[in-house]
Amino acid sequence: MTGTALLALISLGTVGGAHMLSRARWTWRMPRTGIALWQALGLCWGIATIGALLGLALLPYQSGVLGGLPGLYADQAARLGALEFAALLGAVGLTCILLVMLVYALVQVVRARRRHRAVLALVSRKDSAVPGTLVLDHPGAAAYCVPGVRSSKVVVSAGTLELLDRDELAAVVAHERAHARERHDLVLLPFASLRHVFPQFRLVTRCLDAVELLIEMAADDRARTGRSSRDLATALLRFAAARPAAAPSGTLGVVAHGNVSVMARVNRLLEPEPMSRPARVAAMAAVPVIAVLPLLLMVMPH
Repeated sequence: MTGTALLALISLGTVGGAHMLSRARWTWRMPRTGIALWQALGLCWGIATIGALLGLALLPYQSGVLGGLPGLYADQAARLGALEFAALLGAVGLTCILLVMLVYALVQVVRARRRHRAVLALVSRKDSAVPGTLVLDHPGAAAYCVPGVRSSKVVVSAGTLELLDRDELAAVVAHERAHARERHDLVLLPFASLRHVFPQFRLVTRCLDAVELLIEMAADDRARTGRSSRDLATALLRFAAARPAAAPSGTLGVVAHGNVSVMARVNRLLEPEPMSRPARVAAMAAVPVIAVLPLLLMVMPH
């Protein structure tokens, strides 16, 4: 009973943690650790919630969560009352919904990318000004990457070539290549699928927005390596002023948020505020603790 209660408390705690983390600004100073914290928090919520439901369902067996599963299988759930059976259905149902929606989101993204790659093969061209990058003959500002398992494509528009100077363009291309190299699309996928499961909860949308901003900041950090931060900052301002269209479905664009988020990215590029070492170590240590704690409670007999 104690373990089940702790899992339920952790599940509720992750909701409060997501609320605070979605409003936090210190994660902007260490975006990769912030992304890892979001991933750990999401994993913790899923495991703790399903574990708490299973723990309630398996209370008659007095062997904990995983320890009670053999007994449940052996007697075909004969000991379960109405409440325990409802909890079991809730655990199984939530697990199936999360997995199905994750697969659904993945299939949708893969289909969108396949269609877009087919279009790019017909309408894009190569340009010596941006080697290894596809160019679209479009007057508007656009720059995005199409992630892939075997190969990723970085795409810019002809309008972007006219809008940016050489150094700014190089910074933008490096930003998009950072998205592809670090597979930020896979980071977003579980949070996007969670929004499909709970579309009515504003907190889920805020969580997705926070993770999207952090991956943009992480790509900014990679893009400014070996070059001036001002080049990327001015490129972002030019893009925001040009009001680019949203990146195609399944892709990651250089400007994916409103002007407020763009200014937050520009400010941290021009005036970086590094975290202190103790705070950085504490945040990094919290990641495995958050991710592993509900697993330990599920495995331990109680």
